[in-house]
Amino acid sequence: MSKIRIVGYMLFSLVLLSSCKSTNAVTGTRLKKLSSEKIIANHYNRSFNFETLNAKLRVKYDDGKNSYSPAVTLRMEKDKAIWISVKMIIPLAKVLITPEKVSYYEKINNTYFEGDFTVLSEWLGTNDLDFDKVQQMLLGQALFNLRKDKYKSTVTDQTYQLVPKADLALFERLFLIRPDSFKMASQQLKQPIENRNLAINYHTYQKIGNQDFPKQIGIEAVQGDETTRIDIEYKAVDYNAKVSFPFKIPSGYKEVTIQ
Repeated sequence: MSKIRIVGYMLFSLVLLSSCKSTNAVTGTRLKKLSSEKIIANHYNRSFNFETLNAKLRVKYDDGKNSYSPAVTLRMEKDKAIWISVKMIIPLAKVLITPEKVSYYEKINNTYFEGDFTVLSEWLGTNDLDFDKVQQMLLGQALFNLRKDKYKSTVTDQTYQLVPKADLALFERLFLIRPDSFKMASQQLKQPIENRNLAINYHTYQKIGNQDFPKQIGIEAVQGDETTRIDIEYKAVDYNAKVSFPFKIPSGYKEVTIQ
């Protein structure tokens, strides 16, 4: 199984959120220029406040060879666990992500994976991917901690664009932030030499309580001539309710590895 397909399974697990009244980007007015420091401060001040999440969503997955449109259940406990169950009439796969490791198993090929964040870190081209970064990404927040670096801010297509003044070696980052909610509109990660690109686009947002959450998310992961696309639509969300995370890899499943 190729690296892009395994990462596709991971990303298929890694992105989710909620339902209600949608919020749209500001259009028809000229955006006021803001410093990168102000944009970043507003971004973190508008972080979603929660203890647990329980969401139902519909996902479209297409890696060029296989395509699925399963129903997905997402459960989260803040800073502790992200759990995903995938079904198409019958259960197909489960994923459990904790601060210590990433685990999943799938019933199509009877395979499983267990490991730390090294696999995802290597694919994204950074050595410091962790649970917090994944959690922030799922909440419409920046994958990387924007407060650690210096950024140049510009206004582009009615969004605030942040580009690092000094980027990581062989690795490019671009962040587009909505002016209405200061949530992510898009975050794009590129390794031109390796021909690897990851784009996470938050198409629309909605209100959960009085807070902004993504409603529709589009993910495109490219490695060489292989492309995985994942489209997510959130049907229903509950938060701060009691949740559980049942997860046990069935006996006889084959472990997969990524070189």
